[in-house]
Amino acid sequence: MAGAVAVTVAVVAGPGPGLTGYVSEAGVTDSGYAGAYRIGVFALAAGLLLLAAALLPALEAAAALLAVAGGCTVLSGAVTCSDGCPLPPFEATTVADLVHGGASVAGTAAVVFAMLVLAVSPAADRQLRRVARVGAALALPLAAAIGLAMLIVGRGSLVGVLERLLLAVAAAWGVATAASLGLRRRS
Repeated sequence: MAGAVAVTVAVVAGPGPGLTGYVSEAGVTDSGYAGAYRIGVFALAAGLLLLAAALLPALEAAAALLAVAGGCTVLSGAVTCSDGCPLPPFEATTVADLVHGGASVAGTAAVVFAMLVLAVSPAADRQLRRVARVGAALALPLAAAIGLAMLIVGRGSLVGVLERLLLAVAAAWGVATAASLGLRRRS
């Protein structure tokens, strides 16, 4: 939660382009909120890794995907994109832009795949499967729409809004999954 709050503060308070840009633009080195953004991203990575550990040993596939997501999130926070966070095919990019963007996409995809694994895993209890099914039902269409919009339209408010919605779904799913695990362990 703290990581999501820090990233949100950096995006909302920062000098970025609002809904028309990528969330990552809050972490560009010149941004006054780059520090808050990075702290938030690293806190999110820690949360993913802790959630992965909490799923072990019974749910190893989902835990492995969340560990990959945590590693990709660390890489995404460590390698900043250039101003505007350009991505192909419509914009010229640097190696750092590609590494940052690739890590961000791979990390988010790994979280969505972890939802899918939990949604169908017989080792997951009914509550974890339910939370994962809701998360996946919301995340999959958003992820597909983002991919298509980035290829067809390129940067714009459509991608900006969809990206924020997908990240909000992923964060809410992570919190709900952690809460479900915590409640299960208490009882």
